[in-house]
Amino acid sequence: MSKNEDAYLTTLRDILDNGSDKGDRTGTGTRSVFGRQMRFDLSEGFPLLTTKRVPFKLIKSELLWFIAGDTNIKFLLENNNHIWDEWAFKGWVASDDYQGPDMTDFGRRSLVDEKFAEQYKVAHADFVHRILIDDSFATKYGQLGDVYGAQWRHWKQVQGGFIDQLAQVIEQIKVNPTSRRLIVTAWNPEAVPTQALPPCHALFQFYVADGKISLQLYQRSADMFLGVPFNIASYALLLSMVAAQTGYEPGEFIHTLGDAHIYSNHIKQVEEQLSRPMAALPKLWLNPDVKSIFDYTMDDIKVVDYHPGKTIKAPVAV
Repeated sequence: MSKNEDAYLTTLRDILDNGSDKGDRTGTGTRSVFGRQMRFDLSEGFPLLTTKRVPFKLIKSELLWFIAGDTNIKFLLENNNHIWDEWAFKGWVASDDYQGPDMTDFGRRSLVDEKFAEQYKVAHADFVHRILIDDSFATKYGQLGDVYGAQWRHWKQVQGGFIDQLAQVIEQIKVNPTSRRLIVTAWNPEAVPTQALPPCHALFQFYVADGKISLQLYQRSADMFLGVPFNIASYALLLSMVAAQTGYEPGEFIHTLGDAHIYSNHIKQVEEQLSRPMAALPKLWLNPDVKSIFDYTMDDIKVVDYHPGKTIKAPVAV
């Protein structure tokens, strides 16, 4: 039994028991609480949930995509990662270049209309194929705007030029570890209108003490069943990578939540997950030969001894 995973499961129970039923941007509806915090001690194991399978390959490919400053889904698709497909696809089917069946409200319609679901499946598969084989199409329709990678690595300055926040904060950890300014922010009000999805995990801060480095994340909007398990593992991985590059032991990942919610069409899945036993957490392996956080590849990052329960599927609210 792990205190790390129990912190997440306790928050799920809290939302089910004490949450308010609210409408939301997607029209799906949520049960929601405001202002919660979960703590994960990385010395107890890597916090990849065991009460359901969480696909680590998707987590590490997305994080490498962020770290590279990339904002085009092509790299993700090359690694069979479809986390961001829906937002790019939504832009494609709304464009003047798209000539296929009307895909308006495709997310919900595909769940209730079998004919439409098949049309959606075909159109989506064609979209993914074209992104992978056609560079000009990928350049035009694979872009998601100035999402996480752009803000982390290429924050645009009003006076011109850009700031590489991630590189700067890693350098500051090395030369000024007691600083209280070890912060990277993805929330850029000027960029929000151009982003496929404004940042949910908005700001993170590092803290160094007693030979360990910790990280706290503020997440404004937290999809507790589908998104947050990814966010927990992703930022625990980021913390571990920064620790490896700066000579510290990984300490705690502290996850502070704003609007923490369970979508109304995820309630049954959450109840199933809460009924399952926890297993021992896996261990994280990072290639010790990698000398820069910007040089990690997929093969340099692995989890060992991961024995989760079966996957629990649920629809994504777009």
